Amino acid sequence: MTSGPATPRRRAAPARPRLDRGDWAAAALAAMSRGGLAAVSVETLAADLGVTKGSFYHHFGTRDDLLAAALELWEDGHTRRVNAQVEATALEPRARLEVLVREAVRMAEQDPVGLTLLADAAHPLVAPVLERVTATRLAYLATLYRQSGHPAATARRLALLTYSTYLGHAQLTHSTPGVMPRTQAARHEYLALVLDRLAPPPP
Repeated sequence: MTSGPATPRRRAAPARPRLDRGDWAAAALAAMSRGGLAAVSVETLAADLGVTKGSFYHHFGTRDDLLAAALELWEDGHTRRVNAQVEATALEPRARLEVLVREAVRMAEQDPVGLTLLADAAHPLVAPVLERVTATRLAYLATLYRQSGHPAATARRLALLTYSTYLGHAQLTHSTPGVMPRTQAARHEYLALVLDRLAPPPP
């Protein structure tokens, strides 16, 4: 007696990735970088991450909760951690200022998320974060200028000048990149000139 052909076994469906809040926040931040707040869609992010919307609702109650988490991730990674890393170098203030400016410029050239958030500056979730980040960055710059020997009032003005220059550099890099130095050597020389103008010797 012969048996019929064996029934092929069904292959188990691949397990869906298990995501945490940080994964969703990082994906939302990447979407913000591409297109601002309007680019953050729960459905699109779920498809990109290979999960269902149920994964989102396991970690967040609303889209605004996700936006807040993404903004917190940006504030931490692009401001608090950068300042801490610069401080950890234990260099003299003028050298720390150079490290800070070069790192901030590098990050802005690679990721325009800060610029896309400026376009959404009036949003009730974005506005307080931008205000806090700007205040933190200006305060740290002013601290470095004071530690370099400048009076407090001059340090604040130099901090504002430096931050304004940084924002202009970031804007030009992404809006009209052809006007910016193209080679690494040219960029290094350009930033050296900028730093020379932004960090004059104290009186």
